[in-house]
Amino acid sequence: MTLADHLLVAPVVLPAVTAPLAMMLMRRHRPLALAVSLGGGIAMLVASIALFVMAQDDAIRSYALGAWPAPFGIVLMLDRLAATMLVLAAVLGIVVLAHAVVTGADQRGWHFHPLFHFQLMGLNGAFLTGDLFNLFVFFEVLLIASYGLMLHGQGALRLKAGVAYVVVNIVGSALFLIALGLLYGLTGTLNMADLAVKVAALGAGDQGLLRVAGLLLLTVFALKAAVVPIHLWLPRTYAATMPVVAALFAIMTKVGVYAMIRTVPLIFGAKAGAAAWVPAPYLLPAALLGAILGFVGVLVARGMREQAAFAVLGSTGTLLMAVSFWREATLAAALYYLIQATLAGAALFLVADVTMRRRGQYADAIVPSPRFAGQDGAGLLYLIAAIAAVGLPPLAGFVGKLLILDASFALPGWQAVWTTILVTTLVGVIGFSRGGSTLFWKEAPPATAAIAGASRSRAEFVAPVVLLALLAGLTVTAGWVTAQTRATAAQIMAPERYVAAILGATR
Repeated sequence: MTLADHLLVAPVVLPAVTAPLAMMLMRRHRPLALAVSLGGGIAMLVASIALFVMAQDDAIRSYALGAWPAPFGIVLMLDRLAATMLVLAAVLGIVVLAHAVVTGADQRGWHFHPLFHFQLMGLNGAFLTGDLFNLFVFFEVLLIASYGLMLHGQGALRLKAGVAYVVVNIVGSALFLIALGLLYGLTGTLNMADLAVKVAALGAGDQGLLRVAGLLLLTVFALKAAVVPIHLWLPRTYAATMPVVAALFAIMTKVGVYAMIRTVPLIFGAKAGAAAWVPAPYLLPAALLGAILGFVGVLVARGMREQAAFAVLGSTGTLLMAVSFWREATLAAALYYLIQATLAGAALFLVADVTMRRRGQYADAIVPSPRFAGQDGAGLLYLIAAIAAVGLPPLAGFVGKLLILDASFALPGWQAVWTTILVTTLVGVIGFSRGGSTLFWKEAPPATAAIAGASRSRAEFVAPVVLLALLAGLTVTAGWVTAQTRATAAQIMAPERYVAAILGATR
């Protein structure tokens, strides 16, 4: 194998090496530890971009760890979908990490940097693995890291929300193991490509258990994606944690969506018998409700972090509307919207962070406060981030929603999708307008106490500006990006190519 072939393991190995090094150096050599942490993030970004370039030849690559062939050994795989998610995670990771260092948020605990990199390792492993059991393992890695990050900075409210978050995910992990046990008992394998072959060959007597296993598996992914009605953990968790951590968590719900996109066409596609397209009857209604509840939450939110959390929930619902049709055109639209929704959600949390640091005791509460240094700049960033999150022109959110509307037209249920997207966009506009006018325009009553707090550096504005610039770039390059998402959707909806790439050498 060439060096380029071994590059496929870099997104997992780099954070796995960076995390313990940063932990060992942090107490005595903080500058060196920061250099290692940021260097590891940059190296991961470079590796992810290199893999994305490799994936442009439309080939699906596999990497057998220990040279054990599939389906017996651990297999990593790279296709257009995995490469796109790797780049998205790396870009978001380095921007958020830089913001944490600039603002000093990483100094609220000794273990921020190792936990941060272990979370990136879990994310990257989930995107690259070709095995359902190893998907479970990488889910656990990123979840364990997220438990520590969620509690970073301490606080009673954070601890209370953290306990609920842990309990919910322990239940999800138990359901995941039950689903894996059923699938292994039915097929004797958990390799995704091998599952695609063996599920299609199951007899009539196994169809009932197969459907139960499929529904359990998709329930777990729905829990990770905060799909209604198992979404209640998300607003509470994201609103309670530090904004810089919540900004990274913006991609967490997308991991659940990614897992659905990865497994349903491949394992539970047209050849899966009773389990064919198993989430289809339930996903669209849940997505519609998720979008409605999310943007209504934006309207009634009492704080900027809570508002951003509900925006993430609403955007996930909008994304799943497109996914629920399981058509090539709607998946292509969903992938474009997935990228912009992740960046827009993270931007909202970073703008909330910049604002609350300057409002002192008023924090992120949506109430009038005395003017503060940088108010105009923070207000402008809030406006742009809100435009992106709601989906108004000229930013990528508008393009993404337009693509979903166009791709879903004339498909069963398109009227509900169009109505929900248009109405929730209006509700979102009203909600963000209310929040922005209260925070940055209304004057506080004369008796309001002055803001107490230290002055802040303008460097804190850099990270949210970078994310908003990326959203602008996503708009400008929409033609190229949509060509990429169409090619990715074509790969996803051709599962036989995936099976041939992974098992071809052994079949």
